[in-house]
Amino acid sequence: MSPASPHATRAWVEIDLPAIDRNVGRIKQAMPPHVRYVAVVKANAYGHGMPEVVTRLLQAGVDCFAVANVDEAARLREVGHEAEILLLSPTLPSEMPRAIALDLDVTLNSRDEAQAVERCAAAAGRQVCVHIKVDTGMGRAGVWHANARELIAYVRTAPHLDWRGLYTHFSEADADTDFTAEQRRIFLALLADVPTAERARLLVHADNSAGLESFSAASPFNAVRIGLMQYGLPPSAGSFLASLRPEPVLSFHARVVLVKDLPAGTAISYNRTKVLARASRVAIVAVGYGDGVPTAASNRGSFLLHGRRCPILGRVTMDQTVIDVTDVPAAAVGDIATILGAQGAERITVGEFCAWADCIPWEALCTLTQRVQRVYRTDRT
Repeated sequence: MSPASPHATRAWVEIDLPAIDRNVGRIKQAMPPHVRYVAVVKANAYGHGMPEVVTRLLQAGVDCFAVANVDEAARLREVGHEAEILLLSPTLPSEMPRAIALDLDVTLNSRDEAQAVERCAAAAGRQVCVHIKVDTGMGRAGVWHANARELIAYVRTAPHLDWRGLYTHFSEADADTDFTAEQRRIFLALLADVPTAERARLLVHADNSAGLESFSAASPFNAVRIGLMQYGLPPSAGSFLASLRPEPVLSFHARVVLVKDLPAGTAISYNRTKVLARASRVAIVAVGYGDGVPTAASNRGSFLLHGRRCPILGRVTMDQTVIDVTDVPAAAVGDIATILGAQGAERITVGEFCAWADCIPWEALCTLTQRVQRVYRTDRT
């Protein structure tokens, strides 16, 4: 698609909302029918923006949401969403009254945390829905698997805790199938100790977008957490997930603010990391690391202008990036440069951008800053 042209902005991202519908539809077709779709929308919906993206995900048929913290959950509630919301990260004691008031599902990572939630829930005269997270080898949040049975025993008897879910997180689902299988084995052994009748009412989940590839309809899992895939990016290339043909939802653009000619031998930008080997025409684009173009892309990446690749010259700065437009004679002030996405037959993918920027796709999307305007394309545009 051709980039839109917001009248009074220097840098913007376009969010293709109909692409979300298509991505969710393909993901749901790949999932067994009994499995619930947990849409991960933390970090401002991976940089795509709320509430527009969340509203579209609801319309597309996701079952519930997952966020990192209480503040993110509050944003969903503020726009009127009554869907189930799971807090994925540990919750601070000071945040717990608000989490209870917002009717959130709280993740428990230790017995101490569970006892604190029980006390707070009792004081509020409420029951709190809780999920127990098990650390099966990630080494981050979650109760270490050897101590999980003790936590489960406490939660089962706590009068103000309504045990609703059990889950873990795979550390290398997109890269190491053997380690993922071992994490899955540890988790399933723990799950097997839960009485069948009790297990039937739990949301049991371990798989994210990458883990979906090894998902089995015969397994006891009944939910999948989907993040990157719904935004159109498979966690790894050449996989089953890539065969679902997810469509990138986001593209990133900025305007040219100056075009000028410079002689050979001119040094470009801070610390003179690039010296022109020829007389060149350069364009200054109103975007930099203050918007989401990392300095690691300096002298490595390219932008698209008039459908041509234009190399980045010198160091990316906070507000501006210099590109070589010597071979684009029509370049002019006000032109649209594309940082991510397509112009004509050329496209810069997130994967290519990440190779220049020494980052991962999640990071590339989440680091798009708030001063980058979000422009939403709907079925009517």
